[in-house]
Amino acid sequence: MNKLTKIGVSALCGSLAAVAAQAGALTVSGGATVTHTSNTGDVTGNPLGMTSGVTFTGAGELDNGNAVGYSIAMDDGLAALSSAQITLDMAGLGKISFDQGGGTGLDRLDDEMPSAWNVPQSAGLGSGIQIATGAGNGTDIELAVSSDILPDGMSAYLSWNPRVAGGTNGDKTASGDTGKGSGYDVVLRSTGIADGLDLFAGYSVIEQPAGTSFQGDNTAHVIGAKYAIGSVTVGYQRMRDNKQASTATGTRYYENDHYGIAFNISDDLSISYGETKSTRAQQGTTSNEAKASSIQLSYTMGGATIAIAENSVDNASYISTTTQDKDGTTIALTLAF
Repeated sequence: MNKLTKIGVSALCGSLAAVAAQAGALTVSGGATVTHTSNTGDVTGNPLGMTSGVTFTGAGELDNGNAVGYSIAMDDGLAALSSAQITLDMAGLGKISFDQGGGTGLDRLDDEMPSAWNVPQSAGLGSGIQIATGAGNGTDIELAVSSDILPDGMSAYLSWNPRVAGGTNGDKTASGDTGKGSGYDVVLRSTGIADGLDLFAGYSVIEQPAGTSFQGDNTAHVIGAKYAIGSVTVGYQRMRDNKQASTATGTRYYENDHYGIAFNISDDLSISYGETKSTRAQQGTTSNEAKASSIQLSYTMGGATIAIAENSVDNASYISTTTQDKDGTTIALTLAF
């Protein structure tokens, strides 16, 4: 067994040497957002906030002509790595990516609804609403199938995670035991059926051994559509995430309905309304519904965007008390460079 392992490693090293990457360019982009948030019913303290980040993107080419790429995003003053990705473009087959937190698999469909600025559950109030993540939430390997072998307007993504864990690992390290096994996601998208119509769907399975923690595997699915006609885009999507917790207070499933409509008044001015309804079902008959809605207006001037959002949340974090019903206004200035 050890001898075979050594042979395999030697062969792999030889293959890598044969397709060494040529040096390419490294580019940097970034942005910053300043916000003023005023919430009714909350002690908000200082209403001013800011987030910033930079993204480094590199590209190169192997000796065999295949392209390689690399990107790393760091948010909030370079305080932490938020996502990273290494890609290998295999001509005619697709692109393989080794991803950490970049939104692969089912995570790419967390909320696809049209909006002028941001999704309702993230527009300024702490809604606590759970959205789709799947096995691609963490460190995984994904294949983006080449459009050359798919029908016109279709894209397909296959994601695999050898041991599902929410965090990311450094080199020569491994995550702790999460009690879960491997997982995979399948995502399909089509924009070729009719002009202006965007259809998407995704499915995820994460191995969870039945026992004291789980009743079985964690399965999840997302299905939705957006339709653009003239300056108006409307959308709807539905999500079901079967967590399968065994404990009395554990979550059996989350079920979400997302709605959105956006209107481009001009090339620079947009207005939208979005709403998310989410049900958390626990063991027995206990269930609670959380709801988030947002009316938004945004105006873009070159690399600057000004946005205002009127937000409302009912039963934040699935808690049915009046203290969890919140309203607020967020004003944001975003600069991109």
